[in-house]
Amino acid sequence: MRRTALLAAVAALVAGTLAWPSAPHAEAAPAVFTHPGVTVSRGQLDFARSKVLTGAQPWKGAYDQMMASRYADPNRVPKPRAVVECGSYSNPDYGCTDEREDAIAAYTNALAWYVTRDARYAQKSIQLMDAWSAVITDHTNSNAPLQTGWAGSSWPKAAEIIKHTYTGGWPNSGRFAAMLRDVYLPEVINGSHSNGNWELSMMEAAVGISVFLEDRASYDKAMAKFRTRAAAYVYLASDGELPKTVPSQNLDTRAKIVAYWQGQSTFVTGLTQETCRDLTHTGYGISALAHVAETSRIQGQDLYGTDVGERLRQALGFQSTYELGTTVPSWLCGGSLRLGLGPVTEVGYNAMHNRLGFAMTNTETLTKRNRPAGTNNLFVAWETLTHGDNLS
Repeated sequence: MRRTALLAAVAALVAGTLAWPSAPHAEAAPAVFTHPGVTVSRGQLDFARSKVLTGAQPWKGAYDQMMASRYADPNRVPKPRAVVECGSYSNPDYGCTDEREDAIAAYTNALAWYVTRDARYAQKSIQLMDAWSAVITDHTNSNAPLQTGWAGSSWPKAAEIIKHTYTGGWPNSGRFAAMLRDVYLPEVINGSHSNGNWELSMMEAAVGISVFLEDRASYDKAMAKFRTRAAAYVYLASDGELPKTVPSQNLDTRAKIVAYWQGQSTFVTGLTQETCRDLTHTGYGISALAHVAETSRIQGQDLYGTDVGERLRQALGFQSTYELGTTVPSWLCGGSLRLGLGPVTEVGYNAMHNRLGFAMTNTETLTKRNRPAGTNNLFVAWETLTHGDNLS
């Protein structure tokens, strides 16, 4: 009965006959932060660990995939630098790839520690985090905000697991916290007016960093900016004739909005601001939507029950339909889409299908086809392991 009522309410919301809940507490930091609490919780880690240790699939296969990757290499040597310079499309790339991949490696080793309880993995994660916190002072050039968002999304995931589950000590954890507070947070907290995936990734980093630092003011600021951008990134019919906008971007005419939406002038539920650019960048935005919503759930202010959850569900379904090979109609992006959504469906699918009971047929098909979901080598990693059918 409860699920039926929920589905009926959502249908009414999409139709525009009801207003989405304002979720007055969804943007407010919790009185007490939950740790580990960035994208993955202790309960989810325990669930994944139990599945791996009993050889259950798809988690064991996902774990084996992770451990076979270069990110789990015990001989990995961190490559920190004081100033990471990233131009458009990482040209130039002075430390950009090294930073992102060392951050993913720190998270990979943190997960490996949690599953195995082998202290060597925890120490490797600490080695990577310490190497960077000892050196980095700035990010520069045109891609600096996005680069900081990507690396800054992975670092706190690793740090949360190590700080709050490893009992062997982390003497330089304070220095790492200072790095996040002084080098990363200022670069991302004020957002971006570029394509929407930039600001969504930057807010993912800001939210994760805020949880690790227990910085309530930054958490609140990042969440508010995230909700505005989420509403402007995925269109719902209930938004009206035109998509919502970020007010400070001054997209105050239909022509400006159409241009910002990559020339798309027909708006349908689930379309994103970057669908007609390509599904890869769209996947970055969708992934950040899911990661922030998942962190909000862990912290006790669940965004899945607001329009954020519905936008996430519809964006996943719309993009999955075409990623699976459905013919692109002529009204959509001129009849042609650039595919390549990436390993970004597990978190949102698990939340909206397994937790809330929505069918999500196309997303389910794509998610299961792509298992085990690996990494995009930017800021998404190992989500079949951590979130596949995980209700913890």
